[in-house]
Amino acid sequence: MRDFTILTPIFALAAWTTAILVLTAVRRLRSGVSPREFALGESQKVPSTVSLANRNYMNLLELPVLFYVICILAFVTQTASGVAIQLAWAYVALRVVHSLIHVTYNAVLHRFVAFAFSNGVLIALWVVVGSAIFSRQGAA
Repeated sequence: MRDFTILTPIFALAAWTTAILVLTAVRRLRSGVSPREFALGESQKVPSTVSLANRNYMNLLELPVLFYVICILAFVTQTASGVAIQLAWAYVALRVVHSLIHVTYNAVLHRFVAFAFSNGVLIALWVVVGSAIFSRQGAA
């Protein structure tokens, strides 16, 4: 029987990304800025709280793509060990922390630390799953 546990962090990060999308929309609507100010991105008239939420949403659509890929790869190849699942959850938690810092008080050093640790965890996840895949290939 196939273990679906590695897919749960994917759904969690997708849900978080959706929450940030909703936050961005709410902040845009409440800003009182004309929709024209968003025609070519964001003009100087867009408040920073709106820009930060939007930038964080874009962040969640960039590097996390590699997270989605490795989790799906682990699922398909059935190499999602307990370590891989823990790393996947750690990645999600660190991305949530990064987002919360970004859209609230936005201390760049704090945000950088969360971002850097999340990248380290993502690299570790790729190493763990990649090693499992290639060790299976060598055994076959």
